[in-house]
Amino acid sequence: MVDRQLFLHINWSILAIVILLFIAGVLNLYSASAFRIGDGTAITPFYKRQILWGVISILAMITTMLFDYRHLKNSSWFIFLVAVASLIAVLFWGKTIYGAQRWLDLGFFNFQPSELAKVGVVLVTSAFLSKINHSLGLRDILKVLIIVIIPAYLIARQPDLGSALLLVFLMAGMLIYHGIRKNTFKTLLLTTPILIPSGWIFLKDYQKVRLLTFLNPGHDPLGSGYHVIQSQIAIGSGGFWGKGFMEGTQSQLRFLPEKHTDFAFSVYGEEWGFIGSLILLFLFSLFLYQIFLSSEEAKDKFGTMLCVGVFFYFFWQIFINIGMVLGLMPVVGVPLPFVSYGGTSLLVNFIMVGLVLNVSMRRFMFKS
Repeated sequence: MVDRQLFLHINWSILAIVILLFIAGVLNLYSASAFRIGDGTAITPFYKRQILWGVISILAMITTMLFDYRHLKNSSWFIFLVAVASLIAVLFWGKTIYGAQRWLDLGFFNFQPSELAKVGVVLVTSAFLSKINHSLGLRDILKVLIIVIIPAYLIARQPDLGSALLLVFLMAGMLIYHGIRKNTFKTLLLTTPILIPSGWIFLKDYQKVRLLTFLNPGHDPLGSGYHVIQSQIAIGSGGFWGKGFMEGTQSQLRFLPEKHTDFAFSVYGEEWGFIGSLILLFLFSLFLYQIFLSSEEAKDKFGTMLCVGVFFYFFWQIFINIGMVLGLMPVVGVPLPFVSYGGTSLLVNFIMVGLVLNVSMRRFMFKS
């Protein structure tokens, strides 16, 4: 049985912000699903599926809140290994959509194992770091890197470079927060810039094109640079106040590609303008701040690291997606949390929120 007193300590700010973001995402998706045909407007059912997934995801979030999060410390490896096994299954039996083999067809829906891998990495890294009471040395960092590099490699094979990089960035954030020895940190600062260029040889041709397009989008305006250019036009045409709900010309006239997934923020920016975009960014900032606050209030190290992992999980997705649609980062296919369309990603987003609320609810349950 769950102690009813726990529900008095729920971080209602996080819950309220998440619901607001989800509602904003559904409305944005409704607009992104519309396209003009002659004198009328047709609507594709993406927003209906998102609402259904939203209901399922909220139930999953509540379920995640009910049990004591400290039990996850022992089961973290099991969840991680299930995620890795599902990633291996994708390589053999995965469903291919738009040239990428990233999904498992479970009959009534397509499951994306890379999303489960993010949960697994947060749990395993949190459990590992919670046992270390000193600043991390090179050996400690290599152990974590070996853990993370396995799912990151399998995800990159799909290919999904964005999600693979997200795992690495997420891990790096958690390591830095935990604390790294000065000499080790200096070594990493010197070697990382040397190692990064060597990754070029492992990239597929279309990924290399995306990086080159990032440096010069105008080089191929009707080909590889089309997405970014249309995204920038959409956001720029929104002006200060925006064109209004379902009045964006770039999205309604179908100039903007992938407008319900990767470029959902472009639709939002065109319709609600600079002011509306600032409000959305403010909500995301407040959301991240509340997660960080929960990490500071946690009564054990595992709870702290869990919240920190969730913080970087959301931070990097928000940072990369918005930077991507503004042309400040390469297009790597990272969705905007709660706004972009995607059933599995929405489910994992709410589960991650459930983990933070779980830690927050139990901050008065035991002594630190």
